[in-house]
Amino acid sequence: MDCLFCEIVKGNIPSKKVYEDESVFAFWDIAPMAPVHVLIVPKMHISSVNEVTSENSAVISHIYEVAAQLAKELGVAEDGYRIVTNCGKNAGQTVFHLHFHLLGGTALKVEMC
Repeated sequence: MDCLFCEIVKGNIPSKKVYEDESVFAFWDIAPMAPVHVLIVPKMHISSVNEVTSENSAVISHIYEVAAQLAKELGVAEDGYRIVTNCGKNAGQTVFHLHFHLLGGTALKVEMC
């Protein structure tokens, strides 16, 4: 079996899809930490930020474009939102497929910012 997020992107594991295009897939987090908590992942498997290269970095900028679009569509752009990615186990990365958390809809704690 591929990684969890690869299986979600392939449709082998159900998710609540928010957005999809040729290179990005976004879906609601199953354990939300804010009223809006969407995961945005590249469809290509990139394990973490450590694996970003000049050959695959275009998808990262595209993810930020998608995040901005989703923030507007989900009603959090005006009041503010956070985009988080963790790199490695000490940072809290539990699924080793690069992913970005889009969090908003409430005042977020600032301790780790």
